[in-house]
Amino acid sequence: MPSRSHDLVRALPLAIPAIIAIAVLSGCATGTNAPASPTPATSTTQPSLPPAPDDASRAEFEALFLARTDSALSNYSVADVDFIAGMIAHHAQALVMAGLADANDAGPQVRTLAARIRIGQQDEISLMQDWLRDRGLPVPEVHVDGVDMMVHGMQHAHDMPGMLTPEQMQQLGEARGADFDRLFLEYMIQHHHGAIVMVDALLGTDGAALDPLVFKLAAEIHAEQTTEIARMESMLDAMQAGLAP
Repeated sequence: MPSRSHDLVRALPLAIPAIIAIAVLSGCATGTNAPASPTPATSTTQPSLPPAPDDASRAEFEALFLARTDSALSNYSVADVDFIAGMIAHHAQALVMAGLADANDAGPQVRTLAARIRIGQQDEISLMQDWLRDRGLPVPEVHVDGVDMMVHGMQHAHDMPGMLTPEQMQQLGEARGADFDRLFLEYMIQHHHGAIVMVDALLGTDGAALDPLVFKLAAEIHAEQTTEIARMESMLDAMQAGLAP
């Protein structure tokens, strides 16, 4: 009769595959093998905000801003200042001329043109005065009384290109109706041409109009007054042809 040990030896080859299979299944169940990559879950965590600047950083940025502001305000030339101050006086005379239209029985189209000139150039005067004031420069003050114009802080205002003489201003102030319309158009064309000469002189000066506002203002004055000259010349041609302007 075979011994018990002999029976175990004979059964061992049959048991080994079963033992291996059990070990493999056990390993899968217990996670001993490398787990499959999990599906990433959608994060609900909000992104973190940068830290608020401390007092030192805030002071540094404020100092940088002020330095750049000071640099921008100081980026002007003598030609810029002369142009701005001169154009204030030049615009002031245009306000006087335009202000006569209603009282001197101007025609409807001349009144409309005069109102546009008055509004536009008054706004530009305020802008130019602010430009000077922001830079601590003398600001010409404009005072109008009928056909008389006073520009305090500015000498020889009547010597600028296109400016009407006192005699021309008196003549315009005394004209009425159609005579006023004709003189207004002729004299305002003369006046606008003078402003364009001033712009051309500024832009032709080395180092001038580097300030963005000065350049923008000069360009707008040139464009606007060139357009208005063409309109006024057309109105004059219509009047000379015996037509309504």
